[in-house]
Amino acid sequence: MPIDCSGHRSSGISALLYPKLRQYLGLPSRTTRVYDIIQQMAVLDDDVLNYFGIDTIELGRGFAMRDEDWAPWVLPDGTPCEVPAWSVPEREPKRWVIRSNTGRVIAQMPDGALYFEQTYYPFFEKASLEEIPQAQAESMWTAIASPPGPLVQGPGGDDVYREGAKRLREKTTRAILGLFGGNLLEMGQFLYRNDGFLLLLAEDPDQAHAFLDRIVEAHLKNLEHFLSVAGQFIDVIVFGDDLGMQSGPQISPAMYREFFKPRHKLMWNRAKKLANVKVMLHCCGGVKELLPDLIDAGLDAINPVQISCSGMDVAGLKREFGNEMVFWGGGCDTQRILPQGTPEEIQRHVRHQVDILKRGGGFVFQQVHNVLADAPPENVIAMFEAVNS
Repeated sequence: MPIDCSGHRSSGISALLYPKLRQYLGLPSRTTRVYDIIQQMAVLDDDVLNYFGIDTIELGRGFAMRDEDWAPWVLPDGTPCEVPAWSVPEREPKRWVIRSNTGRVIAQMPDGALYFEQTYYPFFEKASLEEIPQAQAESMWTAIASPPGPLVQGPGGDDVYREGAKRLREKTTRAILGLFGGNLLEMGQFLYRNDGFLLLLAEDPDQAHAFLDRIVEAHLKNLEHFLSVAGQFIDVIVFGDDLGMQSGPQISPAMYREFFKPRHKLMWNRAKKLANVKVMLHCCGGVKELLPDLIDAGLDAINPVQISCSGMDVAGLKREFGNEMVFWGGGCDTQRILPQGTPEEIQRHVRHQVDILKRGGGFVFQQVHNVLADAPPENVIAMFEAVNS
């Protein structure tokens, strides 16, 4: 049974927790590198990956290998760390902020918070489809890059990208996940704000289609470039679109079929033609009602299988869809059980989940989304001990 942890940006471990975990495991102290500033996620060192028997690694781990690629910073609890040199937060009264290249504050982490939040939505008041690239440069989720980030931009960037991917491929036997994104619903929410884009879908479908056409056109161009450079070195390409909520899908199946399914199908099938890759969608929330259409659109794996949401009971999911797709996640509830349970409770829970999901294959163990800062180290260890026992 394959095990994923930190193979992509929604399967990792909080930078606040990581030093405590290393100490609990008796591993040497190291400066934590926070590769994902927004979510405050740590780069997991090889000794931790080996300890837990992790079978995946993110393509970004082949880049930012020099000390000059990193800059000193400090975590919310005062622990020194390092962050990518191109996205160092600035201190303001009572908060940390991140600015776009124009100087606008696009993200903040107020004192007492543990993560950055978006502060500016370029299309919320006025949208111009001619200015989508400029708007993306002013939106937190599209402007702040994790490695390789700007290291592969500019003249010679393709060679740097190719060599970094090749170097990682040659030194690891783990499955390499290439993060692409290709967000559709989320891209609208990044720019229009969640409520603004949902209203656009309902009130002005023609304008919504026009926006999504522009987005897909750009995604396809980027997809061609990404896979032409790095496609031969990766095993899984990771798309993202959070379609669900705690209570079920954000949109109806009918709305998914009208606005998103044809575009997902176009991108996912194109990825498979361009490279020998499997397509995974990171898609939070309760999305059971959308799974038949996602599968029909060409999806190979769904993540994170958020088992605390409506309709996401793994026994039902495995029974209905287990022969048609891979469940990449659902192995441990990080919302309540991992942070609040005892090690014994966690092990019982994980063994129950794994016993159901691994039957007949089609399962990659991953906890539901990231391991957050409030999870005790002993609980994280109990989770992996249950998986490896």
